[in-house]
This record gives sequence, structure tokens and C-alpha cells, in this order.
Amino acid sequence: MLRSLAVVATIANVTPAFAGGVDELPKSIQDELYSKDMMDPMQPLAESAYRDWKPKKGPPWTIGYASSYAGNTWRADVMKRLQEEIIPKWKKLGLIKDVIITQSNLNDSTQIQQMRQLVDQGVDAIIVCCSNPTSLNQTVEYAHQRDVPVFSAVGYLTSPYAVNTSANFVVGGSMLGEWMAKQINGKGNVLVVEGIPGASASDSQNVGVLKALAKYPDIKVVGQVAGMWTDQVAQSEIQKWLATNPGDLNGIIIQSASELGALRALQQSGRDMVPFSIGGEIGALCYWRNNKDFISQAIHAWPPGDDFEFGWNVMMRTLEGQGPKIQSILTKPQTMTYDQLEKAVPADCSEDSDGWYNVGAQNWASKDYLDQFFLRPADPEAFKAN
Repeated sequence: MLRSLAVVATIANVTPAFAGGVDELPKSIQDELYSKDMMDPMQPLAESAYRDWKPKKGPPWTIGYASSYAGNTWRADVMKRLQEEIIPKWKKLGLIKDVIITQSNLNDSTQIQQMRQLVDQGVDAIIVCCSNPTSLNQTVEYAHQRDVPVFSAVGYLTSPYAVNTSANFVVGGSMLGEWMAKQINGKGNVLVVEGIPGASASDSQNVGVLKALAKYPDIKVVGQVAGMWTDQVAQSEIQKWLATNPGDLNGIIIQSASELGALRALQQSGRDMVPFSIGGEIGALCYWRNNKDFISQAIHAWPPGDDFEFGWNVMMRTLEGQGPKIQSILTKPQTMTYDQLEKAVPADCSEDSDGWYNVGAQNWASKDYLDQFFLRPADPEAFKAN
């Protein structure tokens, strides 16, 4: 929490100097997603090191996926999309040969070792997810020196040799905070549940939440716990907090994938149900479908399959020599109304479901949208090696 508060202060008082990469983007994108007062100051925004880069050989390429964690429903949905859709599709296109997958279980040293091994094995690119923003930097440089670009999906690495893709999580966190403020009419006690402290996606989102809530003097953040983006962990942490804090609680802001944990913790606590934020977990969305007046909207900050495919598509474009303009390619979280929920989640849904709703890769970061971030944009699926 101290890091988040410090970053809030930095955003409020310092105007970061943006490099040329941002200036090359359409003004509408600059205004909505690269605004200086809604940007984590650690987010890398310089020109990409891969603007004029080409791979050492043509396709089919071998990709390394250095996953940092496999223990939650979000990562399971990523793996499902990768193995069932992405790999078969790009193999059929003749553009990839293989994907080598490693798991480090939140151990930075293990992930570093695995990434170096992937480089030494001869992969053509590495994609990581949701990792510590600084701990991998020397390894990213090691890869770059051997002509292996590293792509960070769903969060950023601060290395100048990484290409980052995600939603702007400060914007997403601010959306959560503003939604909660309206949900409780600008007054009350709120519990904030982070993801994995130290991971850029978690920290940036938390920054946005606290920044938004700080505008409401009658809202008090009465607690902050780490749900680790895992329902079981979030449920345990919220239950412990509820047991030791018997005072009034008016709402919970929680990062996906932990909203099912919040639902179960509240149900088992014996307390009245209070509004909590919902992302894409089907079980929590189902609870809302069965209780129409529970909340006003869901906020999809990172639909897992779509978000990973976003990073994958940026990686493939870079391998094809399209030239990313900027280090961090950002998109915006999406909201869902109850009417949209009714169409997306069937009436016979299960509140115990740990599946995910994805908004669709073309809705999250379409080909036309991504074209705007590349110097030589083209349909990546139509690529033919010279």
C-alpha cells in the first residue's frame, strides 16, 4: 500500500516527460489512455527498441512462454486459449513451429533461469505475463543481445528492450474507484483487495483505485489486503479481515480473479451482502444475474484469453517486422451492463463456476486498433516470408 500511495502522490505532483512514441499515436488514444495524470510513472513510454528490428530468421518461429504462475482461474483460461486456439491457429498459418512453456510459481529467480534457458535453447521470442516490473530486466537485456525480443502481456517490464501490452491499469483502477463511489453514493467504508503486490498490473490498478477514492472525503479505505488474484486466497484474507473488523463495511473493490472469493467470504460471514466489484469470473457474474439490483455494472480489466492474445498478436507483428512505435501498447477496460450480462451469461449459470467471460479478442484490441501502434502495419495472419 505504501508503494501505491507514493505513486498516487507522484501522479498528482509530477508531470512525466513523454518520449516520441506517444506523440506518434492518434490524439484520441493519447487523450484517453496516455494522459499524464492517469499514468503509472513507471510505465515505459519511450520509443520501442524494435521499431526497425527484424528477426534473425523467418517463420515458422519457436516461442517461449515463461509463465510466472499457474494457480488461479485467470491463468487457466489463458492456458486454455493458448493451447486450444492460439497455437493451432498460428501453426496452421505456418508462422510458428512450437511453443515452449515454463512455470516459475511466482519465484523471480526461477523465472529468470527459465527465460535464459529458453534463449539458450534458441527460441525466437519470449512472452511473459504479469511479472515483477524490474526483476527480469537483466534477463530481458540478455535476450535482446541474442536477438530474442521479450513481450510482457498484462503488465509491464521497465526494461527498454521489452514490449508491453495491457489495459491502462491506472485508468482501470480509477474506473473501479469511481464505480464504487457511485454505487455507495459517495459515502462509506471500503475494503480494497489487491492482486499480487509488486506485480505491475496489480500495483498500477491499485494506484487508480486509491486515486479515485481520494476524491471522495466521505469514503474511507478501512482496509487493504492481498487476494493474490486467487479466489481461495482472497476468500481467506477477506474472512480474516471481516472477523477482526466488526464495524460497518459498505463495499469491496477487488481485482479479478478474486471476486468469487469475495462472494463466498461474505456469504459465509453472516453479514449483509455489500456491493463488490466484478470482472469476468462466471460464478460472480452469475450471482449478479440472479440478483439484478446487486450492482450497476461489471468492469472487465483483463479478460484472460483476450488479453493474452493481445500480447501474442503484438509479438507476431513485431516478429514480422511491423515495427512497434512505443514500449507500451495500451487498451481500455470495458464495462458491462445488466442487459449485456443477460445476453452473455445464461439463466441456468452456476454461481460456483470458475470459468471466465471474455469480451472477444477483436473487441479488446482489434486489428484496426493495433495498426495504429505500428510503423508498418499489416494483417499479421497474412504474412508471407520473403
